[in-house]
Amino acid sequence: MTIDTNSIVSVTEANQNFSRVARMAEQKGRVLVFKNNRPKLLIIDLDKEPQIEMTEDEKLEFVAARILREHRSAFEELAK
Repeated sequence: MTIDTNSIVSVTEANQNFSRVARMAEQKGRVLVFKNNRPKLLIIDLDKEPQIEMTEDEKLEFVAARILREHRSAFEELAK
């Protein structure tokens, strides 16, 4: 992934000016947010990022798998 240096902001700037950062993401497709001089977050415009496209069923499966993974012990206890 190539990053446009004009689309890098600090986490402080993203926090204080989120609407501006969101507009940047809409214009450029993505904005990289740095924390402690390291890349931390990527804000993307989902309409411009085809690799993120998923059907509604795929989104549900993705979220369900994450919930199951994070709370597996609770589900196992409930299954008893």
